[in-house]
Amino acid sequence: MKIITVRKAVNSLFMLISLGFCLNTQSQNSTVNQDPKFEQLLNEKRKINTSLTVNDSYKIQIYSGGSENAKKTLNDFKQNFIDIDVTIVFNTPNYKVWVGNFKTRIEAERNLVTIKDRYKNVLLIKPSR
Repeated sequence: MKIITVRKAVNSLFMLISLGFCLNTQSQNSTVNQDPKFEQLLNEKRKINTSLTVNDSYKIQIYSGGSENAKKTLNDFKQNFIDIDVTIVFNTPNYKVWVGNFKTRIEAERNLVTIKDRYKNVLLIKPSR
């Protein structure tokens, strides 16, 4: 009977020491070295995500069609309107060129007037996901 009690005491003591060791090892700080390109990539992703937010914004669609013409339209728009964001969105089977990220409809309509002079088939849209 004393052997069982001694065994329980030794096992309990062993478990307490092991638990203390585990708790001690988990509390140590570690440092992570990350590649500087990772931060640059993360910033680019954040930039893309903010330009694609579609819930509360209006956009102007200036082109819908093939991939090559969409790229040409995007480059042409970037040269003529430097201050306005532009993105290409693929919506089967067409590529669409969306312009701006306007918070209000009035702001979008003001820009629509100036853009309409350069591009003929423009639409004011409020995209949804």
